[in-house]
Amino acid sequence: MDIIKEIQKLKKERNAVILVHNYQRPEVQDIADFLGDSLGLSIEASKTKADVIVFCGVYFMAETAKIISPDKTVLIPDKNAGCPMADMITANDLRELKAKHPKAKVMCYVNTSAEVKAECDICCTSANSVKVTQAAFKKDEEVIFVPDKYLADYTARQTKRDFIVWPGYCPTHAKILPEDIDRAKKIHPEALVLAHPECSRPVLEKSDAVLSTEGLCRFVKTSEAKEFIVGTELDILHRLKKENPDKQFYPVSDLAVCPNMKRITLEKVLLSLKENKYEVTLPKDIIARASRSIKAMLAIK
Repeated sequence: MDIIKEIQKLKKERNAVILVHNYQRPEVQDIADFLGDSLGLSIEASKTKADVIVFCGVYFMAETAKIISPDKTVLIPDKNAGCPMADMITANDLRELKAKHPKAKVMCYVNTSAEVKAECDICCTSANSVKVTQAAFKKDEEVIFVPDKYLADYTARQTKRDFIVWPGYCPTHAKILPEDIDRAKKIHPEALVLAHPECSRPVLEKSDAVLSTEGLCRFVKTSEAKEFIVGTELDILHRLKKENPDKQFYPVSDLAVCPNMKRITLEKVLLSLKENKYEVTLPKDIIARASRSIKAMLAIK
């Protein structure tokens, strides 16, 4: 409790806001001013009068917060908390792909670096990829979708169109296998299966609903079902149990743990506030260009 009191004290002194992603450790989730998905958190922080944003997530998320709130100080408690999927494509990779398809528009998943976002026409999230595709592109238009091949496949099937796809993926969601669902359903036959669209097609085809992290939390709250098999990173179960104490939740796979999300601890959050560790900075031109791709997405209602 002492460390939490110290964090709260420093937070007030520095006029800071603590953003925590749904996949963080339970004890880190419990100190959040805002708990949610990556883009939603950045938007919430931009609406506050905070001078400092402490982002408990992975690096691209903190970069997105800086893009949306360039005048605020953005800190990430562990600078090595990266995203393997985001690291699977660089700005140079994307420029080379664009050169091969000069007429193509480019849509990037928000799970990309600021430099990659700066090379894109529009961003999307796992919650709005279908809506953005339908609103932003003509049916016959060439579209490059980076970096997640599974979200691209899901979006393509929902919108009945083809993308030029980068072969990236989330290693944590890739650990979830269709046979894991079969096994869980045998043990919990009444449970609904909920899966994140970063999972592979065979997993999604065995699921009752395909949802982003925030979509999943909303779905569970309003569902009449009492049992759920959850196909995403394990620590979202902490939030689900807290918000729905009358319902039961089972992980599809105990292997679905993101080690990068777990790099952030209460001790590191405290040190971040004490010593300004680690500040996320971006060149002004990258902020300006990446901001355009985010604003293009937010303009779609």
